[in-house]
Amino acid sequence: MANNSFRQKLFKNQVARFVFSAGAGFLVDVFAFYMFYHNFLEQPTYNVLSYTFDNYTISLAISFFLGVVVNFLITRYMVFNESVSSPAKQFIRFVTVAIIGFFANLSLLDIFIRSLNMYPPMARVAAALSLFFASFFVHKFFSFSLSLRHHAAGASSKPSN
Repeated sequence: MANNSFRQKLFKNQVARFVFSAGAGFLVDVFAFYMFYHNFLEQPTYNVLSYTFDNYTISLAISFFLGVVVNFLITRYMVFNESVSSPAKQFIRFVTVAIIGFFANLSLLDIFIRSLNMYPPMARVAAALSLFFASFFVHKFFSFSLSLRHHAAGASSKPSN
């Protein structure tokens, strides 16, 4: 009985649900990054449209996109489901934040790999974890338009768009 009560409290906690959502997206991202880095993109660099990209940059672009899609779907329907913004508006905002997050991740990845000589899959994990908390607040207040006032008052007050 106590275990069931704990699960119910945990499921009602928005931060816990966000951790689950972000965790699922993170697992998809990291797994895909590892697979692309080691199994599909085996050359150290690739030329794309006259630009040269490192293996880990292309791996990050693909894996990050996959993680964003999974994260959005779970976040939309399990975490911030009280938002009254349209799903299309939420997705556009979510992707906008994700694009900024992509470049933040890429910058950290570059620092971890080039300056700290970290193994690229481990650097990917470190970059993602370092941006986790900022992501929660940006998505809560921007992507899903949930104000502090709404959060404090509970679900009965209408959130802003």
